[in-house]
Amino acid sequence: MTKIVCTVTTDLNYDQRMIRICSALADAGYEVTLIGRKRKHTKEFSHKPYKQVHLSGWFENGFLFYAEYNISLFFYLLFHKFDIINTCDLDTIFPGVICSKLKGIPVVYDAHEYFTEQEEIVNRPLIKKFWKWIERFSIPKIAAGYTVSKGYAKLFEKEYHQHFSVVRNVTRLHPQNNNSIDTDKYILYQGAVNEGRGLEVLIQSMPYIQNVRLVICGLGDIYEDLILLSKKLGVEDKVEFKGYVEPDQLKKITANAHIGITYFANEGLSHKYSLANRFFDYMHAGVPQIAMAYEEYICFNEEYEVAYLMPHLSVDESVKALNKLLTDEVYYNSLHENALKAREVHNFQQDEKVLTSIYQELLAPDQV
Repeated sequence: MTKIVCTVTTDLNYDQRMIRICSALADAGYEVTLIGRKRKHTKEFSHKPYKQVHLSGWFENGFLFYAEYNISLFFYLLFHKFDIINTCDLDTIFPGVICSKLKGIPVVYDAHEYFTEQEEIVNRPLIKKFWKWIERFSIPKIAAGYTVSKGYAKLFEKEYHQHFSVVRNVTRLHPQNNNSIDTDKYILYQGAVNEGRGLEVLIQSMPYIQNVRLVICGLGDIYEDLILLSKKLGVEDKVEFKGYVEPDQLKKITANAHIGITYFANEGLSHKYSLANRFFDYMHAGVPQIAMAYEEYICFNEEYEVAYLMPHLSVDESVKALNKLLTDEVYYNSLHENALKAREVHNFQQDEKVLTSIYQELLAPDQV
């Protein structure tokens, strides 16, 4: 069996994109290993059809975290046998590229973000310069690349003249959840609790929203800051911070949400051309949502209107959007019905065909 190793810096139990991708590759007949980073909150692995490895380290964030992890990853890749290295984002690509050259095996790049244009990077010139160097060194050396949106693919192709396929963060289609509807209405944000996700604006909106609470599922760099902000604004009783939630439990929380949130700040091209996991998770659950009027969401909404699109991120626009979905029953039901139609067309069963074709083209049929 062809051995594929996939590398991320995330906790493997909660990285839903990689769970889908590695499961699809394993189902296609590959022997897959997914490598991530063990953190303080990391739990035991749940059973998966692929091997899972967490690399330990001393540091939890910043330059030392990335340096330590990349060194550990380099030696793991060097001393274990694989046929293809799949590196996810720039924070794991360097050791993957070096080991691919040393071993004479192909490296594939899975770009979850337009990394050098993330809000956490774009306004920090020295840090951006470092990651841009990694990008310019690495991408010309990959054998194949794929990313999460057409917008990202166009950006990479324009700069590096390298074709990128599109494997979206779209949810796998399952029979619709028949859970009883929770009578306690709540607004849901699920995903990384980091800068640029509009979470400060969302919490600042809550004093103006009546008879509904906000649930935040996820952890990240500003998690504690948001807890303090909710207390400062006197809305701590209206905002529930759940931290990391197991994927199966998260599906139940999503299915019973009244409104889903896909906010992004307009800082950096990464947000402007994103197409987030949660956008599809809400859609597959039939949950009307609020997203940004950015290119990818506009294009999707033109086919199936599943979201209220905000023109820009502000408290006023957020309150307007939330109250629209809370008070306009006809419009709300229309978004709900459109989401149920869209999920039948836009699902991972379609995108995994693109995924598996990328690896088939790298290998002779008898190697799979």
